[in-house]
Amino acid sequence: MKELLRRVAKKELSVDDAEKLLRMNAIQEVGDLAKLDVNRESRKGVPEIILGDGKTPEDLTKITLRMLSESGRAIVSRVGKQGMEAIREAAPKDAILEENEKIGMLVIKKTDFHVKKSGGKIGLLTAGTSDIPVAEETRIVAEEMGCEVVHAYDVGVAGIHRLFSHLKEMIERKVDVIVVVAGREGALPAVVAGCVHVPVIAVPTSVGYGFGEKGISALTAMLQACSLGLAVVNIDGGVAAGAMAALIANQIAEARKVSEY
Repeated sequence: MKELLRRVAKKELSVDDAEKLLRMNAIQEVGDLAKLDVNRESRKGVPEIILGDGKTPEDLTKITLRMLSESGRAIVSRVGKQGMEAIREAAPKDAILEENEKIGMLVIKKTDFHVKKSGGKIGLLTAGTSDIPVAEETRIVAEEMGCEVVHAYDVGVAGIHRLFSHLKEMIERKVDVIVVVAGREGALPAVVAGCVHVPVIAVPTSVGYGFGEKGISALTAMLQACSLGLAVVNIDGGVAAGAMAALIANQIAEARKVSEY
């Protein structure tokens, strides 16, 4: 993209031709397997995230390494042990791998790839320890989008006294948005939204059993919450919550920079 802009500035390339080239290069194909949106981050601020579910280790490795080659980084979610091992074995020796086998998430980068800090700040809470894997997806995505994440886990309504010191810290640190991850009855996001002046994103998890199992009760409760300023993503939608929170925080960070001038 920088090279195209340089050529346009030097009048070596017309604006119309540059637009055509950008559209042509926007999607990179990996054989018949996938069409990678390698310019997604520059276009909309959210990097392409490769879903490991449903892909063979061989196919997943091909897609991941192509993404690494084209953009300097690949983020893979919901990847199993075999897929993780296949990517690790095929990765270039000088690549930097950040693996989280507990949640099945992997980030691989070229040595010269660096995430630019945006100045956005996100608070991240979980109701219980069983909700942490989904929250960790949120954290990783938000950090890969340049945000600082302030997190506190296992602070749910079963022991509500655990919540308020962490919530106070997040407000003191001026977080731009708070993500709240909860399963079972899903009560924590409504409590948080009723206490703070920043947007709250609720993430229901599939933790829970019996009537309303697999996150149905949590999702329903969050959608029915009376606290305003609360939005809800899908069950176990940690990646979606991380992307949405980072978009909000990064826009606010940009506004702060403008106001400082």
